[in-house]
Amino acid sequence: MYGPSSPAIANLILIAATVIVSLMALNNPELMRRLILWPPAIARDKQYYRLISYGFVHADGQHLLFNMITLYFFGSTMETFFEVLFAPWVYPLFYFGGLVVSILPSYLDNRNNPGYHSLGASGAVSAALFASILLKPWTMIVVFVVPVPAIIYAVLYILYSLYADRRGGDRINHMAHLWGAAYGVAFTAIAEPRVLSAFLASLAHPHFG
Repeated sequence: MYGPSSPAIANLILIAATVIVSLMALNNPELMRRLILWPPAIARDKQYYRLISYGFVHADGQHLLFNMITLYFFGSTMETFFEVLFAPWVYPLFYFGGLVVSILPSYLDNRNNPGYHSLGASGAVSAALFASILLKPWTMIVVFVVPVPAIIYAVLYILYSLYADRRGGDRINHMAHLWGAAYGVAFTAIAEPRVLSAFLASLAHPHFG
């Protein structure tokens, strides 16, 4: 229904920009300080750009690699989907919206907390991942070398994120992942309501691969 029309150029540009900026920031503490999400800089100094720039810096190479590999596969699917239905600019809008929406609840909860920091593209990547699962729920996703149907992975991911957020202690913003996932599904369903009926029909007729 939604076949490829052209290479996912916008997704590749986002990945390249994120890799370049992240690597620069890992070697430049001042750049990291200027880009990371730090609530007082937004509430006090009106540096609203941080609601997006935090997604272009990462804690380490492993954090960056995991996010960019995931974005490469699932972001490409969503760019093609939005370009076929609408226009090339819709996917970047979707992605940047994912950065903002996924972090906004955490920012609001910590807007007076000078000790709070957040970074990484995980919220927007979760948006692309879960939107893609909405389109293709039975696609196989490899998790620790084990292939798992995307819809099963989604359920396990949500349950784990809720558990890990309640447990705490790992310095990962699990709720940003969940908000990003919810945003990705909502944005896609609103943009093209037919995906909901197609999703339900696909669930009723499993086909792996």
